[in-house]
Amino acid sequence: MANQKLFDFDVDEVMDIFVLIKSADVRVAKNGKRFLALTFEDDSGELAGMYWDANDEDVSLFVPGKVVKLNAKRENYQGKPQVKITGLRLAKETEPHDPSYFLPHAPEKRSEIEAQIDQYIFEITQPTWNRIVRNLLQKHHEAFFTFPAAKTNHHAFAGGLSFHTLSILNLAKSVVSQYEGIDTALLYAGAILHDLGKTVELSGPVSTSYTVAGNLIGHISLVDGEIVAACQTLKIDAQQEDVLLLRHVILAHHGLLEYGSPVTPHLLEAEILHRLDELDASVMMIQGALGHTKPGEFSERIFGLDRRNFYKETDNDELKS
Repeated sequence: MANQKLFDFDVDEVMDIFVLIKSADVRVAKNGKRFLALTFEDDSGELAGMYWDANDEDVSLFVPGKVVKLNAKRENYQGKPQVKITGLRLAKETEPHDPSYFLPHAPEKRSEIEAQIDQYIFEITQPTWNRIVRNLLQKHHEAFFTFPAAKTNHHAFAGGLSFHTLSILNLAKSVVSQYEGIDTALLYAGAILHDLGKTVELSGPVSTSYTVAGNLIGHISLVDGEIVAACQTLKIDAQQEDVLLLRHVILAHHGLLEYGSPVTPHLLEAEILHRLDELDASVMMIQGALGHTKPGEFSERIFGLDRRNFYKETDNDELKS
């Protein structure tokens, strides 16, 4: 079968395919020998595998962002899918070797996502919030529409950041239509900017890693700094109430101090954004795991959801039979 992907193979099947190295960590085994803990990806998903007895050349060659020819067998280890590597080499120039070819992408086209987010910006009728949103989206435009929303877990694909943002905006629109007394403009502005700091926190869509700023500061504090900087550019007082409201909605969107928010939600719109962010991330993680699960079986355990696994119901046709 031509152009097979990582998840086209069942357990114990042998694969001989081109994939992208997403991450590569040098580790030492109990016997004192080095090995590489690798994560491979293509647009079907990602699988981990160990490359044993790695020498200096292996460590220098097999790095994140490189396309490789992978010979391996599909396995399960402690309920989690992985590959047992039997052979590995870099792709040649005459073979598929462009990393972008192997990246998972958002399910909607970039142009469609941009157009829909632009419509929501028109609904931010409060002038200060509208100016700040437009300033920061212009500043981070390319990264915002190409970066993933995370290194792993939810929306960890090219364009995932803007797709996640649009999903939350769509959810927010439903909430606003259901309940009275919600400041629509504040909720939409917070939704658009809440994860914008990931354009600084993360390195990009290929072999995504955390930047120095990402590790030391984190995207929540980073975007707050971006808002303050935008206020300086736009000659807006960052301490005036409307700016403080916007900053609070974003600073509180992880909900709890232990989850990275410097404050807990103390505005209705902040609480809503926090709940919608959790909802969208959870749904995407579960759907991603179920996408690689056979009907009638449980998925792998999801680290971001307390290591719970989820059951994939049997197809209706199978139930009838």
